[in-house]
Amino acid sequence: MKVIKRMTQKKLSLPTIDLSLWKDQKAPDDVFLNSLRKAAHAYGFFYLKGHGISADLNAELMMQAKNFFSLSLPQKEQVAMINSPHFRGYNHAGRELTRGKADWREQLDIGPERPVIQDLTGKPAYFRLQGPNQWPETLPRFKETVLSWQDQVLSVLRRLLEALALSLGQQASAFHPAVSNTPYQLLKLIHYPGRHDDGKKQGVGAHKDSDLLSLILQDNEGGLEVELTNGEWLQAPPQPETFIVNIGELLEVASGGYFKAAVHRVISPAAGRNRLSAAFFLGAQLDATMPTFSLPDPLAGTSSGITQDPENPLFSQIGQNTLKGRLRSHPDVAARHYNDLFTAAPSKDLHHA
Repeated sequence: MKVIKRMTQKKLSLPTIDLSLWKDQKAPDDVFLNSLRKAAHAYGFFYLKGHGISADLNAELMMQAKNFFSLSLPQKEQVAMINSPHFRGYNHAGRELTRGKADWREQLDIGPERPVIQDLTGKPAYFRLQGPNQWPETLPRFKETVLSWQDQVLSVLRRLLEALALSLGQQASAFHPAVSNTPYQLLKLIHYPGRHDDGKKQGVGAHKDSDLLSLILQDNEGGLEVELTNGEWLQAPPQPETFIVNIGELLEVASGGYFKAAVHRVISPAAGRNRLSAAFFLGAQLDATMPTFSLPDPLAGTSSGITQDPENPLFSQIGQNTLKGRLRSHPDVAARHYNDLFTAAPSKDLHHA
């Protein structure tokens, strides 16, 4: 009797990178760097473990996020983003847009605590992005927890950028001029309510991130999906003790398109369920210009070049690319605080005020 063996195909999932395997931060490690480069090149997304951020701090951040979103709407609106020219603060569900469609999520946008640039005469409009946050007064531990988590995540991503630079045949310090001092950074604490009965599932619509690297901390509710090169959507469910990291547009520019800013989306939870996440976006100095590295021949030969999308042009100038994304996502804030960019000359370059 012939025994028929059934072949089962392994379910496709995002790769996992263990940052702790890179023992010597000053020396290349071919095995580690090759796995990192392949993950960033093939998917633009990967799980990150061995990052060194404690589970307790992650849990405390998510608890503080839950506490904030549990406040009454009037309390949350006290820190509404519409009041901030720096795009900091709270937005209720449906206020932020992705590709012109409303996202079904409420969120609080937080950046580094930096002073407003007082004299903007003759300076590019993107310098208006720098400024303070708005903090909920009724949550005394909120600010301390958030800023501590931001600082630790920033260190992790700076280290990861060094590894990515080495994986591209560059010096580990290749990104230092862009991120060593005061890079633009943004943290979104996000609450996805359960979907309505209208059938719409857009928690956040399909998009790319405009930064260098993004890092996502998820709760136990899935919903994040990544678009593959064949157009299929790959689920990225939460994994214990990991973050998800994805490539942004600035890193695509720097790598000449070898690394792609991957399209991703979040599907709203089912009715009666909720999803919490923290998404940290690392950009670069607003007044910097992102260089395009000269890659080794084996890598350059497999790059398809920088994506050309008329609806989403990529700018190598950091501030211009950053402001583009903020204005597009928050038209209400743009209308109140940046109206001069559009009324004075509709075709005006956003590079200058």
